[in-house]
Amino acid sequence: MKRRAGVLLHPTALPGPYGIGEIGPAAREVLAWMDAAELRVWQVLPLVPVDDGGSPYASPSSGARESLLLSSDDLVRDGWLQGRDKPYAPGRPGPVAWTAVRRKKGEALLLAADRVRRQVDLPRWEAAQPAIADWALYQALTVEQRRPWAAWPEELRRRDAAALRAARDRLATPVERELALQWLFVQQWTALRTEAASRGIELWGDLPFYVGWISADVWTRPDLFRLDAAGRPLAVSGVPPDAFSSTGQLWGHPLPDLALHARERHAWWLARLRHALEDVDRVRIDHFRGIAQAWEVLAGAKDAREGQWIPGPGVELLDSIRAAFPTMPFVAEDLGVITPDVEDLRDRYGLPGMAVLQFAFGALGDADPEKGDHPYLPHHHRAAQVVYTGTHDNDTTLGWYRAAPLEVKHHLRRYLEVEDRDLPWALLVAAWRSVCATAIAPMQDLLGLGSEARLNTPGTASPANWSWRMRPEALTVVLAARIAEQVRLSGRACDDEAVEPPP
Repeated sequence: MKRRAGVLLHPTALPGPYGIGEIGPAAREVLAWMDAAELRVWQVLPLVPVDDGGSPYASPSSGARESLLLSSDDLVRDGWLQGRDKPYAPGRPGPVAWTAVRRKKGEALLLAADRVRRQVDLPRWEAAQPAIADWALYQALTVEQRRPWAAWPEELRRRDAAALRAARDRLATPVERELALQWLFVQQWTALRTEAASRGIELWGDLPFYVGWISADVWTRPDLFRLDAAGRPLAVSGVPPDAFSSTGQLWGHPLPDLALHARERHAWWLARLRHALEDVDRVRIDHFRGIAQAWEVLAGAKDAREGQWIPGPGVELLDSIRAAFPTMPFVAEDLGVITPDVEDLRDRYGLPGMAVLQFAFGALGDADPEKGDHPYLPHHHRAAQVVYTGTHDNDTTLGWYRAAPLEVKHHLRRYLEVEDRDLPWALLVAAWRSVCATAIAPMQDLLGLGSEARLNTPGTASPANWSWRMRPEALTVVLAARIAEQVRLSGRACDDEAVEPPP
């Protein structure tokens, strides 16, 4: 990969008057600003439907998109809404209030969906979109049944063909509305991706390693997961205790039946990756270490301490992926406690890994600051890596630094030869000047924001999670020029870079 720089920004965080970021005018303004700033990668988080708290990492579907991201202005422009239908919220845009957004914007989206139903041949489109068809019926049944799929009547839970046909007839309107919203998302996102390609900007996405138990994925293919006779997980996902959590993290996803996935040549995995690559140019594979080994916790455990390491899908999965996607347009999220077998898998398939600069100074573990032996310190970076100042799960760099222990601050100041007032800019410059081919920074760091702009704190149920949004005046010409200068000085300008337009 050529040297380039980029930004990590999920569409929910874009500014605008409709209660949530949208993939319309504000997104196009970000692309124009990125062009001026010489930033050639826009990384987003999964575009799938979010859970009740706004997280795209516990989605009820890996095959659908989050319709709340649809642009209200573009729906009016294209005739799917009238101006009076827009869910306008006067005043300055605030954080995403998910319950209110679902209610207020949801009403407007249903109007647009009904207009699409009358004008678009949705059955023909649905026939080519099996995952979206499953999602539409699942979503309609979820609203009708008002309980998780494992508690539905047995004929629906076990997907009896006659029961599904009856449900599809009974719920024809809500199913078609969901199909319409998914169709609209594809139209709007394809237009945005075309705009990005015309500016030489790649869009990167993210694929969660696991899927949620209460999801269309598990309801549709329960046999692919280790469930009991009632459809409940026998064991769930997590990670063991480490420097960040004394009890580990209990994620709660159902674990896959590796033997059945292997017999089917990992078709389910390939379908998810293919779906993700319909929307973006490159995909980060979340929790890559789970391909080598996964942390198994028996269902019902209170935390992740009593788990154990079990084999992951390993080379068999990666061989299937390489056969289906010879160019391997993926990034391995190889963070955490990474063992040699994980590194071997990453390097064997030529996948770039990650280095996070906050971790280089703030999670020393066994590394000795006086020896400079933390693998994420810039002098240990490799070209085949993507360097980040922080991720969507980190505090902003300024917030992290303000809360860091004195010894961490002292180490960073000595290493970078900077003062407190130079942060977070100094860490951005360190990322851009790294030998890593790609350097990405969260938008919050480019804007110099503190902990008030943190997007997510893992392991918490805070209403602040997944709610941060940019101010509309944040992206200035002055900031773009300052970033562009450092990008050029760091050899990351890509004036002649071309991006393949979406099919």
